[in-house]
Amino acid sequence: MPFDATEITRLFTGPEGYRFARWGRPVVPVVFGVDDDSLTHLKDGIAQTVGITGSKIAETDPELGANFMWFFCSNWDELKSVPNLEKLFPGFDDTINALQKSGANQYRRFAFDDDGGIQLCVVLLRMDDALAQMSIQTLATTETLQALVLWGDKAFEKTSPTAVIKENGICIVKPEFAAIVRAAYADMMPVAADDSSHALRLAARAGMLLEDLET
Repeated sequence: MPFDATEITRLFTGPEGYRFARWGRPVVPVVFGVDDDSLTHLKDGIAQTVGITGSKIAETDPELGANFMWFFCSNWDELKSVPNLEKLFPGFDDTINALQKSGANQYRRFAFDDDGGIQLCVVLLRMDDALAQMSIQTLATTETLQALVLWGDKAFEKTSPTAVIKENGICIVKPEFAAIVRAAYADMMPVAADDSSHALRLAARAGMLLEDLET
């Protein structure tokens, strides 16, 4: 079932109110801290999930080189030795200390361009038992989906946006969430919005996309 405007408003509402953003440029991933075999499967999963937007990953970003950066570690302290990583994070040490205290296993930091669109996303992943039990394809799908748009901090409190098919173990983005993302990337939709009227337009377009799938 498609989400109505009220539910979509909830998906993009955080402490500062309604705030939506998507990428206004091609996504260029780079991954640190995994072996070559994992890297290949991870990038395949990233590319497939980015495909929901109707575009493809690119080889380079003219400003940043790479703009979707993944860092894997076994404990948060390891990241303190990564050269220049602190330049991507205002208050980097405080962030790492907070992650250690909370026991978190993942963290995303976004940066935005002059139009409010996503310019950069840095993903930090601490491979605890929970993440280690996930397949690489599932990890790639879930993390990439959460980086394609700026979701509210409680967006997935009621339901997960992904599901694993029992027969083959493949992780997919649920159709209603895929429709929201695809609708958000339509050419006539803005790269950023802070008015919940945006949710009305998003709900209408996502609903039409789901209807097309069912016919």
